[in-house]
Amino acid sequence: MNKINILLNGVGRIGKAILRISNEKNYFNIIAINELNTNINNIAYTINYDSTYGNISNKYKVEDDFICNDINKIQILNEKSLKNINYKKLKIDIIIDASGAKIDQNILNNLDVKKIFLTHPNKNANINMILGVNDHLYKNQKIISTSSCNATALLPVLNIIEQNIGIEYGDIATIHPLLNHQKTLDSSCVGSTNRDIDCSFEFGRSSVQNIIPSKTTTIDACSLVLKEINHNLISSNSFRVPTPTVGAINVSLVVKKEITKEKLIEIFKTYENQQNYKIILNNYEPLVSSDFARSEYTSIIDHRFTSVIKNKMVKLVLWYDNEWGYASKVVELVNKL
Repeated sequence: MNKINILLNGVGRIGKAILRISNEKNYFNIIAINELNTNINNIAYTINYDSTYGNISNKYKVEDDFICNDINKIQILNEKSLKNINYKKLKIDIIIDASGAKIDQNILNNLDVKKIFLTHPNKNANINMILGVNDHLYKNQKIISTSSCNATALLPVLNIIEQNIGIEYGDIATIHPLLNHQKTLDSSCVGSTNRDIDCSFEFGRSSVQNIIPSKTTTIDACSLVLKEINHNLISSNSFRVPTPTVGAINVSLVVKKEITKEKLIEIFKTYENQQNYKIILNNYEPLVSSDFARSEYTSIIDHRFTSVIKNKMVKLVLWYDNEWGYASKVVELVNKL
């Protein structure tokens, strides 16, 4: 059976992780990259060398408008719009859009490909999907959102609790590594149309000197996958911290049925033992954030901090690699569908 051919749109932090994981898994062929950066030598350089995950041994070299190594040969495109690409000529089956940009829905619908995977929450997608939560609802939809890194970490855990004991209400706080749109030194406010940020004063402050409080779209992203998990049920906020990768989520829930700590942990252990993909991992070791870097598990429950108060209030701490863990689930979902 021939492998599917992929166009990767955008090779930033998530796009690069998808490419590296794809090369390791060998599920499909990434035969083209569309990237606004017009310096092909720099594209190869940023793929070969990475300050967070280290350098790859099988390095890409530039040959005309391709980057090549022993694994694959990838054509580099610099189109500002996906509609300008001749997919039939390139023999592209599927697009993975890791650009983070908002693309007009009509453009996506008319692209001559079988499927388009968007690596961000999108209310206009045919379905927002998280592996292990609602991938069983796949019915050959064309435009599939793979949600966000935070929702991919949180929702499998919330779904297990909702299915087993029910959630009355709760609160979550994400502790999230810094991102490229933030500043290294204090500067003017930061706006981002992709993130619906007009002018954030806080994100204009130094990301390497501060813990920065902010709003989070995590619960919004969750509600696009499971509509019952929404802001009427769970409140949320976020703190940006000066680390390169691996986030944490502090979860506090009041549940419908009485539960003990031991029974709750047993529920998660049962799920871990029966799951088909690396989603839930139960941790009991005295670890810190960097120990979870490059983990493919996206919902790592740190049971050192699991507690149940008066059999009704559940407290959890989750770890997740917001780049590598999330990208691994994008690759697994594309391969499955």
